[in-house]
Amino acid sequence: MAEPEAGPEAPATIAPAPSNLPKTKSDWELDVTRLHSLPSEQQELYLLSFTAGLAAHVENLSADGATAEQTALKKELFQVINLSSPPPTRVIRNNVGRCFSAILTKGSRKILYESIHDCVDILNAPVKDKDLRAKHAATHCLGAVFEAAGDSAMSLSPLACTALLKQFKPAANDAGYRSAIYRALGKVVKGIVAAIDEELGRNIWKLARSAVAGEKSFLVQASACKSLEQLINHTTYFDNSNDFEKLQTALWKSMESASIALRRAAVSCLSAVLVKAHSESPNKEAMPRIRKPKKAKKKTPGEEADEEIERTSSPVPEKPATSLSLSLAEIMRTLSMQYMRSTTTHRARGAVINTYIRIFRSLGESVVEQHYGEIARHLFVDVLSHPGLTFNVYRQLASRRYVRVVLERVIGRMLGETAQLNASRFLLNEIIKDYPQAIKERAEPTKQTLTAAVSALTSLIQCLAAGAGTIAELCREGLLQVLQHPSFVVQIHAARALKALVLAVPQQLLPSVTICMNSVSRELNLLNTQRQSPKRCIGYAHGLSAVLSASIRHPLYGSVDVYARVLEQATNLLKSSSSSDLRISGCQLQVAWVMIGGLMSLGPNFVKIHLPQLMLLWKNALPKPLPNESTTKRSVFELSYLAHVRETALGSIEAFLTFNQRLLTLDTSRRLSAMLEHTVAFLQGLPQKKTTDDPSNRLRPSMQLQDYEVTVRRRVFRCFSLLLTRSSHGAIESASHSMMLPLAVASFSSTDYAAPNSLSASIAGSSGTFESIWETADNHGFGVSSLVCRLDVRDPASRDQARHWTSRSDDEAVVNDISMTPVIGAAEYDPAACYVDPDVDGVSLPVIADTETVNAAIAVFGLSLPLQTPKVQESVLEQVSASLSSSSLQKDPARKAAITVNIALALYLSLRVTTGDTGSTKGSLQSAQAEKVLQDILHVLIKDPDHSVRLLAADALGRLCSSSGSALTTNEVTHLIEIIVSNREPHVRAGCALALACIHARLGGMAAGYHMKNIVGILMSLAADSHPLVHFWALEALGRVAESAGLNFSAYVTSTLGMLSQLFVSDNHNSENATLASSNMSLDLPISAAIAHGVDALINVLGPALQDMTKSRDMILTLVGLFDVETEVETLLASLRCMEHLSVYAPGHLQTDDYVRRLQANIDSDSAELSHAAVSGMFSLMRRDAPEIISTAKPGLEERLWEYLNGQPDSPAVRNIFLNWLQQTGSSDPAEWIARCNTVLTKSKSRVEQPKTALPKNTPAPDVVDEEVAGFAVGEGAAKEDDSQTPTSTQELMRWQVRLFAMELLFTLIATISKEAAIREDTSGEAALQYKLADIVRIAFSASTASVAALRIVGLRIVEQILKMFGRTPDPDFAEAMLLEQYQAQISSALTPAFAADSSPELAAEAVDVCATFISTGIVTDIERMGRILKLLVSALESFSKDSETATIGDLRALSSNAQVMVRMAIFSAWAELQVASVEQKYLEVVVKPHIAQLVPLWLSSLREYARLRFEPDISAVMGPPGPNDDLDSVYAALNRQTLLAFYQDSWLSLVDAIASLVDEDSEFVFDALDNKNTVIKAEGTNGISRRKSAGINYHEEPVAFFFVLFGLAFESLAVRTAEDDIVTSQRNMDILQALKKILRPSVSGKAIYQDVVFSECMDLLDRMVLTESLGVQAIIVEIARNLCITHPSSRQSSEETQVNGEGLSDDIEQLFELTRIIVLVISGLVPGLSDNPVSVRLESSDEADALVRTSMQALVDVSEVFPSIIRTDLHATILHIFVTICGTGSCQAAVVPQTLPILRRFIVSIVADVQPKTHSQLINTLKRFQLILRNAQKRETEASLACEKNTLLACTVLISTAPDVFVNTNAAVNKFVEDLCECLESRMTSRVAAGCIRTLLMAQIAPRHFLTHALAFLSAPPKVEGLDESLTLVAQTLTAYVPRIPAEGRLPALVMVLSALLQGAEQGGPSLHQETAARILELATADNASFRTGINALSSPHRSLLERILKARAGAQVSQDTNGDTEPTIALKMNFGG
Repeated sequence: MAEPEAGPEAPATIAPAPSNLPKTKSDWELDVTRLHSLPSEQQELYLLSFTAGLAAHVENLSADGATAEQTALKKELFQVINLSSPPPTRVIRNNVGRCFSAILTKGSRKILYESIHDCVDILNAPVKDKDLRAKHAATHCLGAVFEAAGDSAMSLSPLACTALLKQFKPAANDAGYRSAIYRALGKVVKGIVAAIDEELGRNIWKLARSAVAGEKSFLVQASACKSLEQLINHTTYFDNSNDFEKLQTALWKSMESASIALRRAAVSCLSAVLVKAHSESPNKEAMPRIRKPKKAKKKTPGEEADEEIERTSSPVPEKPATSLSLSLAEIMRTLSMQYMRSTTTHRARGAVINTYIRIFRSLGESVVEQHYGEIARHLFVDVLSHPGLTFNVYRQLASRRYVRVVLERVIGRMLGETAQLNASRFLLNEIIKDYPQAIKERAEPTKQTLTAAVSALTSLIQCLAAGAGTIAELCREGLLQVLQHPSFVVQIHAARALKALVLAVPQQLLPSVTICMNSVSRELNLLNTQRQSPKRCIGYAHGLSAVLSASIRHPLYGSVDVYARVLEQATNLLKSSSSSDLRISGCQLQVAWVMIGGLMSLGPNFVKIHLPQLMLLWKNALPKPLPNESTTKRSVFELSYLAHVRETALGSIEAFLTFNQRLLTLDTSRRLSAMLEHTVAFLQGLPQKKTTDDPSNRLRPSMQLQDYEVTVRRRVFRCFSLLLTRSSHGAIESASHSMMLPLAVASFSSTDYAAPNSLSASIAGSSGTFESIWETADNHGFGVSSLVCRLDVRDPASRDQARHWTSRSDDEAVVNDISMTPVIGAAEYDPAACYVDPDVDGVSLPVIADTETVNAAIAVFGLSLPLQTPKVQESVLEQVSASLSSSSLQKDPARKAAITVNIALALYLSLRVTTGDTGSTKGSLQSAQAEKVLQDILHVLIKDPDHSVRLLAADALGRLCSSSGSALTTNEVTHLIEIIVSNREPHVRAGCALALACIHARLGGMAAGYHMKNIVGILMSLAADSHPLVHFWALEALGRVAESAGLNFSAYVTSTLGMLSQLFVSDNHNSENATLASSNMSLDLPISAAIAHGVDALINVLGPALQDMTKSRDMILTLVGLFDVETEVETLLASLRCMEHLSVYAPGHLQTDDYVRRLQANIDSDSAELSHAAVSGMFSLMRRDAPEIISTAKPGLEERLWEYLNGQPDSPAVRNIFLNWLQQTGSSDPAEWIARCNTVLTKSKSRVEQPKTALPKNTPAPDVVDEEVAGFAVGEGAAKEDDSQTPTSTQELMRWQVRLFAMELLFTLIATISKEAAIREDTSGEAALQYKLADIVRIAFSASTASVAALRIVGLRIVEQILKMFGRTPDPDFAEAMLLEQYQAQISSALTPAFAADSSPELAAEAVDVCATFISTGIVTDIERMGRILKLLVSALESFSKDSETATIGDLRALSSNAQVMVRMAIFSAWAELQVASVEQKYLEVVVKPHIAQLVPLWLSSLREYARLRFEPDISAVMGPPGPNDDLDSVYAALNRQTLLAFYQDSWLSLVDAIASLVDEDSEFVFDALDNKNTVIKAEGTNGISRRKSAGINYHEEPVAFFFVLFGLAFESLAVRTAEDDIVTSQRNMDILQALKKILRPSVSGKAIYQDVVFSECMDLLDRMVLTESLGVQAIIVEIARNLCITHPSSRQSSEETQVNGEGLSDDIEQLFELTRIIVLVISGLVPGLSDNPVSVRLESSDEADALVRTSMQALVDVSEVFPSIIRTDLHATILHIFVTICGTGSCQAAVVPQTLPILRRFIVSIVADVQPKTHSQLINTLKRFQLILRNAQKRETEASLACEKNTLLACTVLISTAPDVFVNTNAAVNKFVEDLCECLESRMTSRVAAGCIRTLLMAQIAPRHFLTHALAFLSAPPKVEGLDESLTLVAQTLTAYVPRIPAEGRLPALVMVLSALLQGAEQGGPSLHQETAARILELATADNASFRTGINALSSPHRSLLERILKARAGAQVSQDTNGDTEPTIALKMNFGG
């Protein structure tokens, strides 16, 4: 085999693909000349690009295009086949075959015969004329042609087959070619559709069968199996018993092969023949021998065929052949017989199990469901209970695991929900309940059968989860019976099953705990009698502990009382055990510690109360050995007892450490560490001889002292590793300096070990026969760790598994892993696991104690070595090195291999601790000597033949370099390269390559870049090596380097891509290699997948740069397209990953349509991993644009996703797909989502194959107790499930988990639309919901009557959503009715099941909420029509208002204390909501009124309890263990605290709102209750609630008793941030603040809120909320601040006390400033210019902000009125400044300023009424600032300038007119304003406003001379400006209105001036003004007739004439108007005024 050239340089032949070379011919013609002109290294890449492009082109052709081009294409394809250089390799052959297939599938088939003849000609050509590789290509293409169009070339099939069969001789030395021949024969058989010629078929059959049995090439054997499978599937010649037996023999032999691919092919072939033979009614008729016709010779036409000469038959009598027809039982018996043969190897057994799996999957769900009982019995009886397994523990355990895979993973998941229930019933009724034997005819099942049946039941319960509720009672009864079985194995499995049952159906928790506890007590009492049964007692104890460990997950269903009784019983047992016999004492102690271990899972809140007591008990159980105590004086029996006691006590400590990390203080950790040290000392003191042959000298007959020692050591190591990972740093420091480390090293690396006493183990371990440690199959593995399984490694400390990408996780892979596992786990090996492990998943079961000791010792070593001193590290590593190189291991290769694996794992963990990757305390290697020793050990390990060891050592070496610095790294890289150059061993080179990659990955950054060139060069060189092991690991290493280097690898991308392309096209790098050894080795190495991983790493290196790199991108796309047509699952997975990354980085260059359809096809793949990867890829695409992907995909994608989810209900990818899709389109298209959810809820899971018999389903009539229920049940009966029957699942609904998810989607949809509706009105989503309301109600009703409580709860939540959204919406068709009134019967009926006996507390609580919502929405306002809903609330209130343990609601009884709190709070909250709603809905007053007296104390006591839980220190932290008379609920308050807090958290705000609403009503009763007074309510006043008599504010000095409870809850809720949605949080804060506003009134709070600490905290909170919360929240805060100011003691004092000699400032006045500051802070956050910070909203676009400014200004003015007078001036200045700023701010002009002017007027009035010394100056300055704003506005610099000018004029007018006295002596300022105003009067834009201002000021007698003068001038000589008509009219009206106000002595001159001005204006304006002028003159005449007459005489003659004309014109117009209408007569005026 060729080796690569030594050296770090990359091969010179590496170059990018020449995909863009110019072509001289047509694109799809091969330019051979150009091809041969290229360098030899590029020719294959050219051909690769050409054929890949050609295949893509052909596949994209239409049918017509394919027909038109097929002749030319055929010519090109045969040109490729016949190429001598470069010859066609595997990838090229595949591309050419794809082309033929596409051409013949799409177009016409005119080239079919030519193509076949051309291929046959190439095959028949002499070898000297044709290269074998051309023949190989022709063979492949011949198979492809027949597969695509064989049905049109049936006549040529003999010719093709004959030609192929002749090729075996020339292919004798080419394994790949021989394999291709068998595959081509199989394709011919498959493609011709009709049966092939029998003789030809039999020839193929014989050759293939002999190849399967005798061929040396695994690949050829696998291909022969596939050809046999095609013969089986497409012919009937071999459907007989004789051929089957011969075939079986060959296949059994191939199943023993080391190759997984070959075993898989054999399994596929055998399962195909057995599935074909399956029949429900087998027919075993003998088959007649058909005489074969004589073979025709070549003859001339017309020649007659000779008569066949009959040959004599063989003298050996032949077994008569019968037709192959088998029942399922016979098929299974065939397999089980082979499985049970003693000669069958472990690999073959795994293959047999995989055959079972294939057969069951092929037969389908119906057959499996129908025969479940038969299958289960076969596996239990014929396999597990077979006598051949009795004395071989490993085979027993392997068989148990195999049966679990078949029955639980395969069949269990195939079954639908109904079938799973039926299977559970079968297991219970037919197997489990037969123990103990009750009927003589039914034998008691064996322990193997019981174990497997209980395990299968556990799995079914986990699948069904809450759906198992219908069989929960049956399960509990059966499991509790089995729990008393004498077999410990059965007991532990039953305990785990009980735990699974309680986790799934928590209602079974208390019954199970109670029965187990009582049974334990009973059995303990029998221990000292003749009827004693220690085994039964221990079984019940484990059952009890397992159930207890589940209780923390379901706190609603637990009972503190029960927990306390269990602990008391355990401690009493520990105290009393010393008085019993040692055996009985041992049993008592074990039971006690097991019970305590189960209680540890309750967590710190339970355990910390008892921790001192527990520490004392543990100290007694684990005492320090006395110096003079000699174990030699004690018997083995006594030592066994002492060891047993320690082991059980340590089990409880392990549970404590697992669940109570919070309690591991420094002191606790040190004390536990000391106890562990004492135990180690005890172990070291045990005698050498630890066995005895005398059974009476053993504590248990089956266990020796050495077994006890191993179990104690296991527990010590487990506890110590937990202590190291979970305790504080200080405790670790003290614990790390222990004598534990040497013991740990000895445990996993000692050369002296207790080998298993079995012949097979000793044979396997001998140096001559030893192959691999992984195939020892003795359940001991010579002490190897069980944490390593091939390339998968579990972390010894955390037990998290790191899976290698080559590892598969499908069912067949799991079986293969079991067959390669030396140590198999089982539940009984560590009984503590049933209460220490959180789940009962069965994935990682405990292993045998010896192996677990090794695992735990490795964990202790790894965690503690880096924490030691340098000297300790050196000595320990020297000890490890000595063990590894010990000479005694040379004769024991198996033990050496085991030690090697252990040491590699231990060092791997140690170095993970040094790099800080374990989560435990980070350590370090502190000396160069320790590093040197470690380096030497790793150098040995890196060269180990075992790939697991090399993988661990390489990673450890990388971490060592990372933690030790650059000098060591440089030396290490150099050293590894030297080894690669000098050492030719493939596994050494593979290990060094991987080590280089790990070093690079761990270094990272610049340190890694320094070595990258050397590392990449050597890895490229190794990747070109022809040895499969070397080039596979080199490719793996190269991919790791590229991934870890990131962008730093960019320089190597082109060369690496070229090399990967060359290797992919090369035949040396795949299993179709000509060389036998290379082919066999490559078959199970996913080399193509490694290349694909490398390409994926390059895609990630390039990232978005891919879009610009045309050459690299084209080659990557070509390669990814080729990966996608491979058949290996690993390569297809890598291909999907590549495409997913391409879709992110270069979406424009990836064919999205093809990618989507590819994913869609892969979702339907038989491989679960491919399917899962496709779903993940689909999620990535749909996350961006789900509707587009759905439209792109083929129809049916959505249905397929739902089906996938139905198969795997917990799949997060599918759930996320729908959730993202809902977020994208839910709001815009709710109708579609409602229909989608409805479809899922009603969809039947139908199957193509129906069972032969179906049980008729009896649908019971609805229970007609309530006519509403009955009416709706008839309509909706189809949607409701009936679980009382046991039907087959041919037509059943989707799994309940899927339906629940659909309901949750609907719930989310409605919640989203509801949020949008709260923000915006008239949303389309809300309208769509209203339109689909009937569908939603129907869905909710259907769900609320389902059998699973979770579905019911979501159904009721949706009902509640609908009630809240549409409860007050009128019916669009009948406006007088409510929309939901028509659905009240359905809603009422949906509530009924929630209060049934089978309900749950969660469901009842939800239903109570819905009841309250239903009543409060007003759908029914007549109390008589509320019916049972109201009755239920009333009766529930009566029941839960008393402190009774037997409170009930409906038929739901026996609630735990926690559940009672939940329901009680729901009831109180419901009534509180009714009280709050009664404020608006007056009909509710009648509902709530009778119960207020009862409710208020209950609400207040609930709030007090909530406050106690939330704020009081943990009671258990300050008290010791409970006394006999202590209240357990108080003692264990901490245990229930988190549970109960959630219930109170949901309800407290409703209670506070209700109390606040009563405070708002000023109800005397509520004040008495708040003061904790017991009063009787009197029926007075409204609502029958007496009111307080005083109308003013009711001031209290002291707060009411409950004030601090209410205030504290509200304050804390506002102060603490929650993870809720922002909208929800904002609404919640508004609700809390509204309630707080009502609480913070003097009648409730007194002066308490003004206490310094309380006040300052409150102000800090309000400050923060003002800065961070919404405007709605800020508005309420403003109101709160205003109210607090108005009711402040200082403000009251200022109004009540008289000023004597000045007023002193109160100490509290600073609080008033704080409150005012908050109001100002709100305004400054809205009005620009008041602060330096930018404002949060634009006032122009927010009505809410405008309203908030107005509210805040009003609040400021209100506050200013109550401020103490001496500090009022400062506040006045502030307010005036704010008014001025608002007036000068552009954004305020439109809405804010007009709204604040009335507030300004009110403010000026208030300050003028109470003038302060500085008031005058403040107002004058304000006027001046207004005038400054006016001048700036007149510059017209902004859009808002005009509005600002107008508003400022108004503001000045308000200011001057409201405080005229202030401005009397300030002529300058006022005069300036008068001038400005007069100027504005003559401006068109401001004239109207100025005229109004003048009117106001003139009427207020402000500067009348100025205004009169200007107004008269304006009127008499109007400016020549358009648009002043309205102003002129207004000025005229002003003057006519003002004249009568002038004193009599000065009125006449004024009147004359006004008349003159009017007449002058009329004269200038013409007749158009006469009417208006006449009206004003008449007003003057009417006001003072005498003065008017006198004034007229004073007018000039022209003016009098004009006056006369004007009045006559008006009178004429009036007369004319009168004559046109029927008007009453009027009095005429005298018109001659001059006479």
